Amino acid sequence: MQRTATAVWTGAVKDGKGSISTQSGVLSDAPYSFLTRFENAKGTNPEELIGAAHAGCFAMALSAQLGTMNFTPQTIRATATVTLEKLEAGWTISKIHLDVAARVPGISETAFESAAASAKANCPVSRLFKAEITLSTVLEKAA
Repeated sequence: MQRTATAVWTGAVKDGKGSISTQSGVLSDAPYSFLTRFENAKGTNPEELIGAAHAGCFAMALSAQLGTMNFTPQTIRATATVTLEKLEAGWTISKIHLDVAARVPGISETAFESAAASAKANCPVSRLFKAEITLSTVLEKAA
């Protein structure tokens, strides 16, 4: 299985601009620039997209892990915070922190944390990164 995304950049790094599109069409010429990456201008940036990919991958992996333990989550909300910082080697994604809150009827806190740790270690996006990846969990009461 392969998926594609395309970025087009025009101009110099600080005053240029780019667009990102995905094969599925979910993103179609989404704007990005120096200002969307290093300041707060409207548009996306690679780090935000990596965070979205990691949060989505982790949430799905956690659902799968819970399934192997005979639990079905009512909800899983995952947020990935991507840290981009300037190191000696240059701009680097140095870490990603995953926050997850889930509603899983009948599961213990210990079992939930174990499932989340396994999902963090084994989701394909986690395995891609060399950056430190940390995790915080919240198990909510089932309705």
